[in-house]
Amino acid sequence: MDAGYEFKPKMVGFLCNWCCYGGADLCGVSRFQYPPNIRVIRVMCSGRVDSEHIFRAFENGIDGVFIGGCWLGECHYSTEGNYDALSMMHLTRKVMEQIGVNPARVRLEWVSASEGIRFAKVVTEFTEKLKELGPLGKGEGMDAGELQLKLEAAKKMLPYLKLVEREKLRVRFETEKEYDDFFNSAEVNRLLRELISDKLAISQITTLLGKQPLSTREISEILRVDQSEVARHLNRSAKQGLVCYDESRNCYAVAS
Repeated sequence: MDAGYEFKPKMVGFLCNWCCYGGADLCGVSRFQYPPNIRVIRVMCSGRVDSEHIFRAFENGIDGVFIGGCWLGECHYSTEGNYDALSMMHLTRKVMEQIGVNPARVRLEWVSASEGIRFAKVVTEFTEKLKELGPLGKGEGMDAGELQLKLEAAKKMLPYLKLVEREKLRVRFETEKEYDDFFNSAEVNRLLRELISDKLAISQITTLLGKQPLSTREISEILRVDQSEVARHLNRSAKQGLVCYDESRNCYAVAS
């Protein structure tokens, strides 16, 4: 890397139309300075931002995703979508942890239409944080192929994650601290490990096998997972009809 090279992170911002987008507009009109790294997508409510949008952004080379909404209790819709955005952010970060992507690459902040200077401040802070983390993938010690595999596998299981959230984790609190305490509790972490970890591992394996047949050893080397764990997941996947074993080639493939 050239000594004079400065990493400039690519950022996408999903901004609530009624509050954060107004704050960003005021920021520009007032000529408050902030890094020009962010590309803005205007949404009617932060609650409309989905985990799939975040993983799709990462698949397209974005280093960080910023979500800006109304302050809690001030949503312009009766459903108070910013509470949904808060839950979505926590769950997305949990999946990111599982695949080895730094969860700090997703940031959710509340910015009102009158807080142009706050918008400049949080975007600047987020940009500096992303510079510390480095480019997506490289900052986590992954090559491009490994990163894409993990992102693709994570995206495939998002419908299941939504079902888990609806059936097991749908809560409504009043403060951010209550959400933080809930999603970082030992009980929720245990539940997510039980419900997500194995399915995410199987999703990575089936994604790999969708590209080409592989042996247990080859899968183990690519995923950097112990062969016994790979064998366990393959046996389970075979029973579910997801993969099949080719004895003549001594390898597994996606079941047709």
